[in-house]
Amino acid sequence: MAYFLIRNGTLIDGHGGKPVENAEILIKNHKIIDSGVEGSLKLPNDKIKYLDARGGFILPGFIDCHVHMMFTGFRFEDPLYTPLSLYFYQTTENLKKTLNAGVTTARDAGMADYGVKIAVEQGLIKGPRLQISVMPLSITGGHFDFHHKSGHQIKTTYPGLPDSICDGEDEVRKRVREVLRAGADLVKVMVTGGVISANDSPEHPQFTIGELRVMVEEASFRGLPVMAHAHGSSGVKNALKSGIKSIEHGTYLDDECISLFIKNDAWLVPTMLVHQVNMDKLESGELPEFSQEDARSVFIKGLKSVKKAHEAGVKMVMGTDSGIGPHGQNLRELGLLCEVGMKPMEAIQAGTKHAAELLGWQDKIGTIEKGKLADIVITSTNPLQNIDSMGNPDNIALVMKEGKIYKDIEHEFRLLID
Repeated sequence: MAYFLIRNGTLIDGHGGKPVENAEILIKNHKIIDSGVEGSLKLPNDKIKYLDARGGFILPGFIDCHVHMMFTGFRFEDPLYTPLSLYFYQTTENLKKTLNAGVTTARDAGMADYGVKIAVEQGLIKGPRLQISVMPLSITGGHFDFHHKSGHQIKTTYPGLPDSICDGEDEVRKRVREVLRAGADLVKVMVTGGVISANDSPEHPQFTIGELRVMVEEASFRGLPVMAHAHGSSGVKNALKSGIKSIEHGTYLDDECISLFIKNDAWLVPTMLVHQVNMDKLESGELPEFSQEDARSVFIKGLKSVKKAHEAGVKMVMGTDSGIGPHGQNLRELGLLCEVGMKPMEAIQAGTKHAAELLGWQDKIGTIEKGKLADIVITSTNPLQNIDSMGNPDNIALVMKEGKIYKDIEHEFRLLID
């Protein structure tokens, strides 16, 4: 395969340093060979394809640490009417939209199975590389128990997809083993209620510390992590005390929660975008009655908690909960991170370098440097001056994953010269 040389752009490499103007990046096959100021690289004598960045900004591919690729919005009644196969066809579009938004890696927080992950890896469908949790774990009556007070339940199920509900340490251990057997890269657990739950509220803690420690222990036998959906402070504390390192949402954080984050070197994935989307739905009358007050409270108090956590030095990364909200708008989260106190460069790192650290893939993605996978995004706008512009996919001019171009909106004008 020929070499690629990207030039005529400003490099923001993910390390947080000063941007490099008139930069160039040398790529061969799927990896970065070198990067630096134009003219500083030792170029090979082999055939080179020159890719003109057209004065754009060159960044690492972004990482969304919380998505739901199998959801295209969420309504309890959908499984009554939607053929199972349609979910997978919709997922192919969701994956494509996510990649086109500049996200080259995503951590799926529930329902994408091993087949979806492998289909992307084999090139059968276009999308970001995935880490999958397959099925979130829930207590009876918890956030992923779809029984209603009528006694009926509405859920998607098929062979190979584990059940979500488990109670007691023995049942929890078995369910974790079933999820890992199904190909999960990590375990997802609901440690509190949620906004879209019919039978609980976000403040309600779910699972005991003993049950949560069983999950952490069982996952650790394979060297795998646990991520926890957690709104209320009691659930957050239970998760952190049990050894869980990735807390999703973190809406109602008190001082003890923040101290535990720091003490345990844990991460917060605030998913503010979905809270904004839920508020938009509330105002347009699209949310069911049982979710309306929770959506309002989570939005208002969530912003305060995330700002407080950032000021205290809690590690924080980008996650959007896309799937509950629309796919393809992932980088809107960067602007929301800046609203709670991050500088644009910090927000970029939250979606690249630091996100890679949370996923345990910091050796291969997250920054533009020698030896890492050639996941590269070129933007037509300056993200350091206008971070909100990143949320518009039209401003993502080019997306490259592992040295292959998947999106190039200027392909008719961007010269590739042999």
